[in-house]
Amino acid sequence: MSAAHTKESAPVALITGGARRIGAEIARQLHARGWRLLIHYRNSAEAAEALCAQLNAVRTQSAQSLKADLSLTDQVKSLAEATLACWQRLDLLVNNASAFYPTPLGSITEDKWEDLMASNLKAPLFLSQALAPALKKSGGCIVNLADIHALRPLKDHSLYCAAKAGNLMLTRSLALELAPEVRVNAIAPGAILWPEKNPSASESILPRIPLGRCGTPEDIAQALVYLTEASYVTGQVIAVDGGRSLYQ
Repeated sequence: MSAAHTKESAPVALITGGARRIGAEIARQLHARGWRLLIHYRNSAEAAEALCAQLNAVRTQSAQSLKADLSLTDQVKSLAEATLACWQRLDLLVNNASAFYPTPLGSITEDKWEDLMASNLKAPLFLSQALAPALKKSGGCIVNLADIHALRPLKDHSLYCAAKAGNLMLTRSLALELAPEVRVNAIAPGAILWPEKNPSASESILPRIPLGRCGTPEDIAQALVYLTEASYVTGQVIAVDGGRSLYQ
C-alpha cells in the first residue's frame, strides 16, 4: 500500500465475477497496490471466501465478498447498494463477470438470450448507472471486459458476440456521457485460458497468434492496472491478444 493511503483512504474496487480465473488475478494485482476489494460472485462462494481470507491475511479488513445473480435486476441493485454500504466509496468498477458458451443457430432460446445478455451487457449497464454518482464523487473509472470477438465473430457464438459488441459500444457511450469525472475503458482479451474440456483448441489458434503463445490472467490484470492509472485515457478498447486481432 502506498504510504499516502491509510486503511480508511485506500481506493475501493468492485470486481464482478472476481472469485476465480481472470477476476481473481485482477483482485490480487489491485490488492498488492493497496486497493480495498469487493469480490462479487454468483455460485463460487467457496472460492470467493478463500480469496478474501487470503487477501485479509495480508492486510486486515481489505476484502469482502458479495453475492448476486447479475441476471436479476433487483439483485444488481442490491449489489450496488451493498458495495457502497461497505466502505461508503467506490473508485473502480470492473465489469468482469461473463457467461460464455456456443449458441448455434437453431438452438437459440430466449433463456439463452437473457443469460448471455445479462452478464455481458445488461448488468454492466445497470451497475454503471447505479454506481456512477459514487464514481463521479471519487473521480473513479470503469473497466469492462470485452472480447476480440466483439468485432470478429466466432462461429456458433452469435449471441455471445452480439452481447460483447454491445459491451464495446456501451464502453464508448458511457465514456462520453460520464466524462470528465469518470473514465470508461475496456479490455478485449484474446486466447487467455484454453477451455479445460477442449485443450486441443490451442493447436488451431496458436498459428494465428503473432506472439506464439496464449495469454495469462496476469496479462489482463496488468492491462487493467494500467487503465486505473492512465488519467488521460477514456473510451478505449485495449486488445490483449498477442496480436491475434491483426489477422482478418
